[in-house]
Amino acid sequence: YSHDSLILESDPSSFSMAMAKVFFSDLKAGRCSSVVEARLLRYWEARNVKRGGELMWMDLLMVNVNSTVMQVTISAGRLPQFLEQLHAGTMFSVSGFDVSRCAQNFRLTDSSLMIRFNESTSFQELTEPVSPLPEEAFRFRNHSELIGLANTNTQLPVNDTGFEFDVDIIGEILSVKSTVCDPPEEKNRVMVTLKLDSDETVTLSFFDSQAVAFHIQLEAMRVNPKVMVVTSINPKIVGGRLFLNATSGTHVYFDKKTGAGAALFYRLAARDTGLPSAAPLLNSYAKVENMTIADLNSFIVSAASQEIDFLCTGRVVRIDTDKGWCYVACSKCSKKLQRTESAFTCGVCNNPQAVGALRYRVEMAISDDTAEGTFVWFDGVLTKLHSIRASEAAQMLAEDGVNPEDARLPPFIADMEGKTYTFQVRVTAFNFTEHHKTFTITRIAEDHGRLPVDDVVNNGDDDDDDGDDASPNIEPSSAAGDQGGTSKARKKTGAGASKVVKKARAG
Repeated sequence: YSHDSLILESDPSSFSMAMAKVFFSDLKAGRCSSVVEARLLRYWEARNVKRGGELMWMDLLMVNVNSTVMQVTISAGRLPQFLEQLHAGTMFSVSGFDVSRCAQNFRLTDSSLMIRFNESTSFQELTEPVSPLPEEAFRFRNHSELIGLANTNTQLPVNDTGFEFDVDIIGEILSVKSTVCDPPEEKNRVMVTLKLDSDETVTLSFFDSQAVAFHIQLEAMRVNPKVMVVTSINPKIVGGRLFLNATSGTHVYFDKKTGAGAALFYRLAARDTGLPSAAPLLNSYAKVENMTIADLNSFIVSAASQEIDFLCTGRVVRIDTDKGWCYVACSKCSKKLQRTESAFTCGVCNNPQAVGALRYRVEMAISDDTAEGTFVWFDGVLTKLHSIRASEAAQMLAEDGVNPEDARLPPFIADMEGKTYTFQVRVTAFNFTEHHKTFTITRIAEDHGRLPVDDVVNNGDDDDDDGDDASPNIEPSSAAGDQGGTSKARKKTGAGASKVVKKARAG
């Protein structure tokens, strides 16, 4: 390792003083015995989820006197030697390390180099650096840069191995939505809407344990936060929209915890936007709270339009058999298909020869001690509850000349009448309109009222988009006797209906 351009300390009596002090910008690939002075900004574990969360290494971000940020890595085997020293904000003198090039998809900073600790590394806390070290360093991205990074997909995270690029954002908190329950379950999500300096808004998502930690931290705050500084996020374009996801390296700083955050905080305070604070919104509506059916009916009348989940417990008092128990959905968009004499038509996909899949849709009147309401059970919920697909139920009820969706009610659904369930209800903007008539059930509680840890089923009226790709496709009968009509009447289709049932059985 060459230090021809460096000046050694003049006191040869001390080995530590004799080693050259260098800047991050002076480093070259190879082994380095020189000394660097830097402040530890933040650190996090890199784990491999494909191997059960096995710890691979610890990533550190350090900044030197020139405000240059460098990635530092400590392998899992060497970590115990240094772990107790790791405290964000502490200054260190580091020497005896390896300098290597970053992998193309694994760059945390602008530098193409990184420091790796080896068996000779000295990592000593520093109280008096030669020159003052910066207190913080961020790489804030604007909206255009975030879209550019997401579109190019260059040097971006590989989520399941813990790789991430140094993409930081700062913004004003507009809203917070959370699915975290009490007690927390395994699968959780918190979505924070931030307004950037350019006035564009972005939504940042935290998942699982990070979501729980964020939710608890926000809930415990005595003051209402206005500003968030968020580090090491992953921007992605999905379906033409920009999404920001937290990574294993994400750190969150509220309000005046950083100089950058404080500057924005005081600007907002002087401007007094009058926006609702995040903490009350989270405390009031973010958790999946228990609600009576009477309160649920009142909520959609008195509250502002929003998307929110509640837990209800009630007894099934009747099943609306006139509405049927299933429908034929488009295999592409999941919308209900229109039956013609010889084909299914999807108005959404504009496909006159659509292929259909049979899905549940059952309306039930459910009551508790306070009121009664009409609730819709869709395919994902009923399939998980009974472990029987709609197509399998149709095979059990197969009748010649009867379309599957017009068959009698399956006995396991009929048996639900009189039983009591604890269920999660998804309230959407549609529930706040005059057209609202039903609530959608998204999950059913297991024993003792606990919700299962699987994802919330994403249901909608005739739009059960829960990824039920394994359902056999359904093709319409070509019999002349089938003239379409409503699902309330039985339609005799002769041999044509048998073809439908046989195809379902083959599935």
